[in-house]
Amino acid sequence: MNVNNTDAVDKRPSDIKEEIARLKSEKDAVILAHYYVRGEIQEVADFIGDSLALARIATTLPNRMIVLCGVHFMGETAKILCPGKKVVVPDMNAGCSLADSCPADEFEKFIKEHPDHTVVSYVNTSAAVKALTDVVVTSSNARQIVDALPADEKIIFGPDRNLGSYINSVTGRDMVLWDGACHVHEQFSVEKILELKRQYPDAKVLVHPECKRPVVLLADKVGSTAALLDYAVNSGFNRFIVATESGILHEMCRRCPDKEFIPAPPADSTCGCNDCSYMKLNTLEKLRDALRDGKPEIFVDKETAAKAVKPIERMLEMSK
Repeated sequence: MNVNNTDAVDKRPSDIKEEIARLKSEKDAVILAHYYVRGEIQEVADFIGDSLALARIATTLPNRMIVLCGVHFMGETAKILCPGKKVVVPDMNAGCSLADSCPADEFEKFIKEHPDHTVVSYVNTSAAVKALTDVVVTSSNARQIVDALPADEKIIFGPDRNLGSYINSVTGRDMVLWDGACHVHEQFSVEKILELKRQYPDAKVLVHPECKRPVVLLADKVGSTAALLDYAVNSGFNRFIVATESGILHEMCRRCPDKEFIPAPPADSTCGCNDCSYMKLNTLEKLRDALRDGKPEIFVDKETAAKAVKPIERMLEMSK
């Protein structure tokens, strides 16, 4: 059997990073990465951030190609906002359990069952769901946007029931919630976090609002990944228990090398981290291949994109 030795021998990460830098220049490409992807990808990205930050950044870039290292809906959002650019992702199979929990046809039926409601959808949704939406939100701006709507306005919030419940609790709203959830944030448990608190009594607990309410109630700080990062950087505390996807620890440790970050483990495991299997499908090798080949490419049909861009642009305007 013939073997191509060049293909058979894995290159060192440093060699792949050099290839990525070269290809990025050749292709006039920019790399956007979410905080939840692998640390080595964050290190080669031009911009890292949460969903809101990446959406804003995408609209300002002069590059011909955007490589979105995250999950599928993030690539769709970038394509909707930048229809004239080529948008590629390292792995088309990098989906999202939360987005998958809200099929567009079922969500449309749900909306029809609640007439005269304003539809507020979390950014973790497909383009088809965004096209059914009045305003998109992220965990960074959901409270701000809901607060900006009239107090007597009837609202549907989807798809994350935990985030919706949290927003209801802090705004006094009674939004109708779609019954969806993120498989990562659902797995944190009160018991595991209390165990860590007993071990590290001085640690502050950082919790993403996609977590279940009993976990949220343990938090010293509830917020989006960007908000949790900012809190860790700017607070005078030195030890934190972090209840969100473990990828954020890379940037936390980089920004705060003298502070300690302890990942909250999932409830059904003794491991130290709670990873999103979809986010971790992004690898340096796949990123290099996406740059080199210009694929997998994200496409959104024009009719859906024309409808979906309106609630995204409304979000960006309302959250300035």
